[in-house]
Amino acid sequence: MFLIYLCLVNATRMYQTLIFYHSIVRWLVLAALLYGVFRAGTGYVSGRPFTRTDNAVRHWTATIAHVQLLIGMLLYWRSPVIHYFWKHFDTAREDNDTMFFGTIHVLMMLTAIVIVTIGSALAKRRTEARAQFRTMLIWFSLALLLILLAIPWPFSPLAHRPYIR
Repeated sequence: MFLIYLCLVNATRMYQTLIFYHSIVRWLVLAALLYGVFRAGTGYVSGRPFTRTDNAVRHWTATIAHVQLLIGMLLYWRSPVIHYFWKHFDTAREDNDTMFFGTIHVLMMLTAIVIVTIGSALAKRRTEARAQFRTMLIWFSLALLLILLAIPWPFSPLAHRPYIR
């Protein structure tokens, strides 16, 4: 009985820890994408060369996004909301909050990370600086827009959570 109690306590702590890290890393993803879009936009407009710093921003933006994806995937499979959603799909899909986290959030975020990954890979393979900046600007901006729409902001009509949990 004590062993079952320890497993439940550790599972709860792990879930709360994952929620906290997912909430914090969200801000890193947003900051990295905003900075990447800024550098890509200014580089494209000014015509400056694509520097090692620009390449590092491209690389680390994708890396931070992938870390967030991994945390999010762990959360998805550990979440009681998701367990309820899949167990009681017919009734759960009528609740905006449950439906949002069960399908909308995960699909939009996964799509956004794929877009970041494709944009990063394409920018890396371009040979001209202007083309690298243009590629980063388009793909990172699109991913940023999707992420901003899929975050459960405190003011969101679909599902809302505090800024930091």
